[in-house]
Amino acid sequence: MTDPAPADIALPPVAPEVTAQLAHTLSPRLRKRLDAAATKLAARPRTREGDTVRIAVDDDTTLELHAPTGTVAATDAIRCGCLLAPDCVHRAAVAAAAPVAEPVPPGAAPEAPAAPAAQPDPTGPAPGDAEPAAPDPDQRAAATALWRAGAAALEAGIEGAGALVQAELLHAAHTARLTGLHRPATLAIATVNGLRAARAADPGHRLAELTATVRELLMVCHALRRPAAPSGASLAALRGTARRPYTPGGSLRLYGLCCEPVLARSGHAGVVTWVLGTDGQLFALTDVAPGGARRAADAAGYTVRLGDASCTHRELARGGLVVSGATVSPDGRLGAGRGVRAVRAEGAPWHAEPVAALWEVPLPDQITRALDDPDPASAAGLVFTDLTVLGPVREMGAPDVLAADCAGLTVRIAPGDEHPGLAHRDNLRLLAAAPGMRLRVIARLVPADHPRLRLLAAGPVPGAAAGEGPRQLVDLGYDRLRRADLPGAGATPAPPADLREAAPAPLHLLHRRVQAALAAGRSAVALPGSTETDRQRLRHAGLSTAAELLTALHRAAADRTRDVFGRLRPADAERFALAWLAAAHYGDRAAHALCAAAWAAPQGAPVA
Repeated sequence: MTDPAPADIALPPVAPEVTAQLAHTLSPRLRKRLDAAATKLAARPRTREGDTVRIAVDDDTTLELHAPTGTVAATDAIRCGCLLAPDCVHRAAVAAAAPVAEPVPPGAAPEAPAAPAAQPDPTGPAPGDAEPAAPDPDQRAAATALWRAGAAALEAGIEGAGALVQAELLHAAHTARLTGLHRPATLAIATVNGLRAARAADPGHRLAELTATVRELLMVCHALRRPAAPSGASLAALRGTARRPYTPGGSLRLYGLCCEPVLARSGHAGVVTWVLGTDGQLFALTDVAPGGARRAADAAGYTVRLGDASCTHRELARGGLVVSGATVSPDGRLGAGRGVRAVRAEGAPWHAEPVAALWEVPLPDQITRALDDPDPASAAGLVFTDLTVLGPVREMGAPDVLAADCAGLTVRIAPGDEHPGLAHRDNLRLLAAAPGMRLRVIARLVPADHPRLRLLAAGPVPGAAAGEGPRQLVDLGYDRLRRADLPGAGATPAPPADLREAAPAPLHLLHRRVQAALAAGRSAVALPGSTETDRQRLRHAGLSTAAELLTALHRAAADRTRDVFGRLRPADAERFALAWLAAAHYGDRAAHALCAAAWAAPQGAPVA
């Protein structure tokens, strides 16, 4: 029996080139109707029969998506029964409404059945690969086309970046991947997924994350298209690789640490379980596939796919493994090839060796390591420390934040993920109601102008008295805490922590304008005098470079020339994209510098 509710039957992922081709073949009249048609089809009843999903366009017309491999890989796999088919708007509309499939190189068999990593942007060549020379003409042309598609999306803004703008990005991404530019192609697909989430008001959408994706996309494409493009290892990092390489890792004795839910910018979801080797190296076991918050919330209960290990990710986080014939990627992800053998073993508590050594690394060294790693989802971004809860903190736009004392610094603790489908937010509220509670935690660094962490897992501090901490280890994205688990939690919420509030760092004024330009397009920063107050505040704070970049962004958005008849000429998208990229890149680098300075504050000094 099939369920016709659209929310219960997901559309199969559609290859980027299929969506792009269907959109390009539409007539100008039908292109104007594409966004409305995609919205309408997303709400229509669906049924599934085997590998085929059917959508009732109306009482007499059915649309079919055939995905025998789990992905719609060709245009003829989308069939419509209307009179205008195959030149109708319905085929392109359903492709625009479906998730974007992550391309797989022809003939490439993945090392593990698990899908891509939490942030699947490749970062470099496989060990032993020859370092490439300068980009060839095809790669320069592909990078230029992808730059222009990204610049068009930036100029239009989220509301204006509909199905046609997204199709241009997907088409350019497909071309880039064919020329070997895998990293920019992956970033373009992540941008499309971010735009779709924003336009659909997805609870998991974060404007700051989409801004970071677009910034990185434009940065990589700009570096590749320039005449003086990098060469050697720098070029290899810009181009990326088609798939993550795995090399033999021998025999490993692993100890579970925690499970981290994944809701990636690429439209993938699942879980990463972090484990520790006896030599102190961190490894990751992933189960990530196309999906949303529901898959991320359920993934901890999935069976670990590694050799003969018969345990779930949640069980592994509290236990261990003995692995022979292991294969390991450069970023520490364990492969599940045919030659890998694994059996369950005892784990180790956080206060016992070898796990306890993670908390013995000086906190400044951990912060430096996290800031130096370009991948925010890597093992390098994990922070191991002890905290004492101070209470909740009121923050505009971030209601679920608590303050904690960490090595003499007042640190703000945010949920590991703010999506309401995960347990992070509810657990953090309960922890905030227990001032004085001591916690041993695993967290991720948040680059900010004040010390800030995202909490992933927590447990009791060694030597703490009964009632001073939680009764057991908890993965805060999965395990739902109760008051009985926190003896120190009061019956009523604790009052807000008494933090000395300093004036907000004026750098946020630049961040706000950069994000507003992406959200609303060129018009957000083009109004006369709209940025003058912000520029003055930046200059008075000594951030003259930020003020100049904001001035350049405003001018690039506002300057429009006219022809001899007084008509406005087309806007200079190139100039606007370059000005936006300069402001966004400066803001990112400055934020990292302020973050390092905040964590280096004198011990015991109050930080707000």
